[in-house]
Amino acid sequence: MATDKLVAMNIFRRVAELGSFTRAADDLEITAATVSKHIAFLERDLDTRLINRTTRRMNLTDAGFAFLKRTQALLDELEDAELEARGFQAEPKGTIRLNVPMSFGLTHISEAIDSFLNRFPEIDIDLQLSDRMVDLVEQGVDIAIRIRSSLADSSLMARPLRTSRNIVCASPRYLESAPEIHGPEDLTQHNCLTFSLHDRPRVWELGDREVRVSGNYRTDSSLAIRQSLLRGAGVGFLPRFLVQGDIEKGALIPLLPDFPPKPYTVFALFPPGRKQPTKVRLLLDHLDQHLGKKPYWE
Repeated sequence: MATDKLVAMNIFRRVAELGSFTRAADDLEITAATVSKHIAFLERDLDTRLINRTTRRMNLTDAGFAFLKRTQALLDELEDAELEARGFQAEPKGTIRLNVPMSFGLTHISEAIDSFLNRFPEIDIDLQLSDRMVDLVEQGVDIAIRIRSSLADSSLMARPLRTSRNIVCASPRYLESAPEIHGPEDLTQHNCLTFSLHDRPRVWELGDREVRVSGNYRTDSSLAIRQSLLRGAGVGFLPRFLVQGDIEKGALIPLLPDFPPKPYTVFALFPPGRKQPTKVRLLLDHLDQHLGKKPYWE
């Protein structure tokens, strides 16, 4: 394969993943004119349009989306072949793009990334913190971390990392003047702060019971709920990995221990149909070590 076509494929990949000719040019440290020239070369060579573009936006054609999936897989394979040919003596390099929920990313993944980059300084990490699921192929995501009881999209490749569960909790300040909580039904008398990205934000499953809660605050950030709980705003239903440190310090009090919620799994998800590059496998192994055999938040 001609070198100029490989260059053009790499440029096309970044344009597609970043959704912008200008951002791709900045990322690759080339001019926007050079990006346009290589995309035009590919489209002439393939005799098909890959990208529809106007002055305001761009999007992949069906042919462009299909070509992107093949391009990503091929470039990842070439990178691994080069590393293998050197007998793995060369340092792994390149960019790993992660999409991670905000709360889990800030509390657990960012520290692991720091230590990983100390070991592999030739690798770049592009970390996207978002609680909303994205298209892994179109966004060029190598690993997405998602916390689910099960996976709805079976087309994605998945690796379970750890399990955890939510916990009902509140601050001592709130509980001092609030009605006592002995069972799930008592939560109906309380100001319950809810996470809007749950499938059913106002229904909390505790043990074999379901309770419909209400409150004056709903948000798509569990970090925001945690801060409000610490200030005494109400009762929350948050991941143990987020509040375990607060519970150990006594800043939050765990409630209803006899009604444990169902556990969920921390999954690492990958684009379908693509072998994981060496750099991605190295990061996964590092995350596995960082989290510990038994999750340290337990």
